Amino acid sequence: MSEGESDLPVVLNDLPDDSPVVQPYLTKLRRGAEKEGERQLEFSDTFLLRFLRARDFDVDLSLKLLINYHKWRKECPEISGNLHPSAVLGLLRNNYHGVLRSRDANGSRVLIYRIGQWNPTHHTAYEVFRVSLITSELIVQEIETQRNGLKAIFDLQGWRFSHALQITPSLAKKMSAVLTDSFPLKVRGIHLINEPIFFHPAFAVIKPFLSEKIKERIHLHGSTYEQTLCQHFPANILPPEYGGQGPTMEELCQEWMEFILQSEDQLHKLSINTSDSEGTDQSHSFANRD
Repeated sequence: MSEGESDLPVVLNDLPDDSPVVQPYLTKLRRGAEKEGERQLEFSDTFLLRFLRARDFDVDLSLKLLINYHKWRKECPEISGNLHPSAVLGLLRNNYHGVLRSRDANGSRVLIYRIGQWNPTHHTAYEVFRVSLITSELIVQEIETQRNGLKAIFDLQGWRFSHALQITPSLAKKMSAVLTDSFPLKVRGIHLINEPIFFHPAFAVIKPFLSEKIKERIHLHGSTYEQTLCQHFPANILPPEYGGQGPTMEELCQEWMEFILQSEDQLHKLSINTSDSEGTDQSHSFANRD
């Protein structure tokens, strides 16, 4: 492969949605979807570009991802069938999840999940997973996130056996599918902090379903995370709870909850209905926070 060819995915990813250069890729992907029996779905260019960017404009891989995305949503209605904010409001009010205002040095979105704010007697693991899916469906609309992906920080302080009991092999497989081959987002890094020893059996249930690439991007920081987390994220974007100088976790969680609530209409449209087309583009974006 020549130097020019190796740089082509980078160039394509940087192009705007309406660039004529990407049109042949869109046409090929749309035709491929029709051949695979997805003819009834009317996909906009904006929607299809998510899959092309997620696979660096490899049309065959993009088509596989697109098919897996629709297959996963149809086969997991217990998660994807209800993306309304009301379905996860309790977790959001508990400050379980926030999104940093600024991206990292590589342009990736940074998400934080705090397991200690999840009470497994009040909320199931499916509800917890639904929070991640809602956020994923919202940030995938951001072109910058399509290009540069996301990184997630999981604070496992407060992890208990009651949490572990909810992570069944069936749920682990569904979660792993989204991380690996069923959602059009590039997962650039997964950072676990404050992980207790008895978290590892639950992690062992999930790990076999993950791709080697995702496994290589998992970082275990332990309780000394303040010494290592800053090697991956600028301190000025991290909240003070994690050794940074950015907004507090309470501020970030409340801001993201408000954004999810404001996105009620589009989340309603995204809630799965297998008889409906899912190609409608939703343009409401949170990208202007940067």
